[in-house]
Amino acid sequence: MSNFFNENADIQFQFNRIDLEEIIRIREDDYKQAEQYSFAPRDYEDAKDNFKRILEVVGDISGNFVAERAREVDALGSTFEDGVVTYAKGLEEAMTRLNQAGLMGFLLERKYGGLNLPISLYIFAIEMVSRGDASLMNLFGLQDISETIENYASDDIKDEFLPKFSSGEVTGAMVLTEPDAGSDLQAVKTRAYQDENGNWFLSGVKRFITNGNADVNLVLARSEEGTRDGRGLSLFVCYGDDTVQIRRIEHKLGIKGSPTCEMQFHDTPAQLIGSRKRGLIAYVMALMNGARLGVAAQALGIAQAAYVEARRYAQEREQFGKPILNFPAVADMLIKMKVDLESSRTLIYATARAVDMHKVSDMEMTRLKEAGESFAEMKAQVKHWKAMADFLTPLSKFVISEKANRICYDAIQIHGGTGYMQEFNVERHFRDVRITNIYEGTSQLQVIAAIGGVIKGVCDDQFDTFEAQEYRHESRQLANKLKKIRTLLEKCKIHVLEKEDKAYQELHSAELVEMYGSIYVGYLILEEASEDSRKMLIAKKYIMDALATAMHHTESITRGFDTLFADVEQILTKE
Repeated sequence: MSNFFNENADIQFQFNRIDLEEIIRIREDDYKQAEQYSFAPRDYEDAKDNFKRILEVVGDISGNFVAERAREVDALGSTFEDGVVTYAKGLEEAMTRLNQAGLMGFLLERKYGGLNLPISLYIFAIEMVSRGDASLMNLFGLQDISETIENYASDDIKDEFLPKFSSGEVTGAMVLTEPDAGSDLQAVKTRAYQDENGNWFLSGVKRFITNGNADVNLVLARSEEGTRDGRGLSLFVCYGDDTVQIRRIEHKLGIKGSPTCEMQFHDTPAQLIGSRKRGLIAYVMALMNGARLGVAAQALGIAQAAYVEARRYAQEREQFGKPILNFPAVADMLIKMKVDLESSRTLIYATARAVDMHKVSDMEMTRLKEAGESFAEMKAQVKHWKAMADFLTPLSKFVISEKANRICYDAIQIHGGTGYMQEFNVERHFRDVRITNIYEGTSQLQVIAAIGGVIKGVCDDQFDTFEAQEYRHESRQLANKLKKIRTLLEKCKIHVLEKEDKAYQELHSAELVEMYGSIYVGYLILEEASEDSRKMLIAKKYIMDALATAMHHTESITRGFDTLFADVEQILTKE
């Protein structure tokens, strides 16, 4: 028996220390919801107890039900015949079990049958479900769709769709990508048009749609005839009825249980979400930020599964008369994997909290405005938390998905030749994790999204506060190394910006984002180390490696080869 919540000491550590008190107070209307709903928490302590019970249920289902079926789901995959997509049996069974546990309305308000939980708790759940089966996350983890409807749709649309999501009656799909509009969503051509009565219809083709066979689709379409950019796009919701044709499903490297569909809309009846022309610039950008954080959690869950397999194998596999765990090269790989896992959790749960704080501070500002009270201070909080969420979300997806890929790669290496065989789970984890630094925006796009925060210094005030703190003994030495990384970063920023060459700046954005993120995570881990002595070992390894990497990046940026496009053309002239 394996409960992925109870047995994971680091998840327990992060859950126990995460500060959700203000978030829950606002979401629960100062705990007045308990007067209307008997199952709503009466205070923060009651809420935390409730959260723990919910996550224990998710951990139990993920460890004892989902994970047991994952290999079979991967082997069978989702199938397509006569226009109909069929889930693998184990995937169907897992979704039924999650529905029975009432876990499909994580983020929705109670009036729609939801659990009214913050994003932070949802990310805990996604990590555990992904550890059990990465492909299942692509069904369970699409709850951002219902949250988007809750945030932006009319009351009539909310009443129609949201109870169905909460009950598990319907699943959803985020229908954005097209054959000629992958990362460049401004190029979307799917047409949205109205009849003489003002009813909306959709016509066009979408590709690479996760769970495109869903009951409900959230579709980005061009509503303004003659436009070619993002300002002509609106967001629509429709049912996956007989006007929606699944043309095929993709045959993929990994996450085979999750169907990836090519879809065609034939005059499909639809309803407008929110306002016209705000589909991409407002609603989809918010939706994709949530999806990106979910993918970071998915990558983390897969990496945790691979690490557990690798550690177990290293303890059991003997060579030259001793377990291979006792060989320094293998032990070092496992230590690096463990540090990457724990530093990734530190980052993702700080990010989730920032997203939650942005949402509830915005809710509180709206309440103050409607009550005619002063909201200037709350407006400043909204601005702060939005900037943090907008920076940390792409940072998390970039950093965590790249680390997860490395962890799964090393997990196979530790297994040696056996890890290359399908009888061992690490082979599946290696295939599954590869998509995480591609979909919902590649790592390169995450860097582009995060570099603005680095240049503006979105975390600089926090760094100043950390640097002003009194540290003792080992913590002081490590804090000084983080200050050194910051000095190196400033040197690199000056060098890059002085070039006044946008291509050159973009070329080195990844190094700058990585260095800046390592300072942020380093200080957070130092805080954790003051609460748990074991975390000091994690902090040492993380910060020492981060400094070495920063020194390498500094040399590369300030003294390395200036790879300009003219040079690239000369280098790449021949195959």
